[in-house]
Amino acid sequence: KAEWPTVDFIVGNPPFIGKGEAIRSALGDGYVEALRSTWKDVPESADFVMYWWHAAAEKVALGDVRRFGLITTNSVTQTFNRRVVERALAEGSISLRFAIPDHPWVDSAGDAAVRISMTVGSLGAGEGELIRVTHETAASDGSVDVAFTVQHGVVHADLRIGANVAGAARLESNANISNTGYILGGRGFVVGSSEVTHLRQSAKNVDVLFPLFNGDDIVGIPRNAFVADAFGFTEAKLRSEAPEVWQRLRDRVYPERLTNRDPRVKANWWLFRRSNEQLRAATAHLSRFVVTPETAKHRLFAFLAASTRPEHRLVVIAASEAFVHGVVSSRVHVVWALAAGGKLEDRPVYNKSRCFEPFPFPNLADHPTLATQLAATAEELDAHRKRQQAAHTSL
Repeated sequence: KAEWPTVDFIVGNPPFIGKGEAIRSALGDGYVEALRSTWKDVPESADFVMYWWHAAAEKVALGDVRRFGLITTNSVTQTFNRRVVERALAEGSISLRFAIPDHPWVDSAGDAAVRISMTVGSLGAGEGELIRVTHETAASDGSVDVAFTVQHGVVHADLRIGANVAGAARLESNANISNTGYILGGRGFVVGSSEVTHLRQSAKNVDVLFPLFNGDDIVGIPRNAFVADAFGFTEAKLRSEAPEVWQRLRDRVYPERLTNRDPRVKANWWLFRRSNEQLRAATAHLSRFVVTPETAKHRLFAFLAASTRPEHRLVVIAASEAFVHGVVSSRVHVVWALAAGGKLEDRPVYNKSRCFEPFPFPNLADHPTLATQLAATAEELDAHRKRQQAAHTSL
C-alpha cells in the first residue's frame, strides 16, 4: 500500500462509480485487479466508495489519523457495503461519531439528484450523533431544504441507534431456504409469448421453455415472458432435441458470449451465466415457492409455480406452505426487513442474508388454530393480488 502523508483528518467525497462491471468499465481491468489485490478485505460486491471508506478506517484504526469523514451513496447501508463498516466496528478499533444515513444531493448544475450518506469515524469505542432527515422541500434555486431529528448513542453499521439489527446472526433453521433468482447473462434467452406459441408447436422444444418473472411482474402487470432454460443439456443434446431453440440461442446469445471474459460462461454459451444449482435443488420437489422483489418501494410476497423461472432480482424462499407466506407477509416481518435491509436510493432492499436468514419464525405448534388462520389469510391475499393483476392485464 502506498505511504500516506502525515495528516490528522481524512475528508473526502469519493467517486460514485458503483460496483462490479461499473468499476471495470470506468477504470479498466488493470485498475480493478490492482484494487482488489491491494484491498483484499473489501468484498468484490462492494461499491467503489467502500474501498475509500475501508482505507480511511484502517488508517484511523492504526492510529495514523485521528478521524475520517466521507460522503458516500446511501447504499452504504446495503449488505454488500455494510460488511465493510461491520468489520471495522466489530474489531472495536473505531466507532462512528457522526452519521447521516440518507440525505438529498443536488449539484449546482442540477445534473445529479441522488441520495447520499455521511459518516465520521474515530479511534476507540464511543457514542455518536445520528441525524435523520424528516422532511424535504425543494427551493427555487434547485437546492433542497431539509428538516431533521438528532439522536445520540452508539451508531451501528446500519447507521441506526438502538437495537443492533445489523449484528443479528443467521439462523441454522433458515439456512439454504432463500436464494436469488436466475442470472441469465443475456437477453437472448428471453422469448415473447407469440414466439413461444410457435416454438411449442414442436413438442421437442417444450422441455426447455418456462414462464419468466422479474420484480415488475410481481408488483405490476406481468409481461407474459418466457425463457429458454437448457440446464442439464449439452450443446449436442439441445441441438438434437430442441433444434429451433438451439438455433435461436445460437443467433442471439452465442455472439455475445464470444467476448465474455469468463471462459466457463463463454464455453457453455447456451446456458445461463450462473446455473443456480442451490436454487434448483431447494425448489426441485416443490409445487410452488415464495418470491419477493429484491428492491421495491412496498414489500410484498407472492407464490410462483415451480415451473416458472424467477430472475436474479427476485429473492426466492423455497417453501410451498401458505404459513410461510403468511409469516413473511406479516407486519412483524416487513418491519424487520425494513430495519435489517438497506436502501437503494429511496427503495428498500430485501437481502436474503440479512432480512430472511436471521429472522426467527414463530413456533405455533401449541396454537394450531392461529397457524391455520394465518395460512388461510395468506392464500386469500395471494389469490386476491393475482386476480387484480389479471383484471388489469385484460384492460
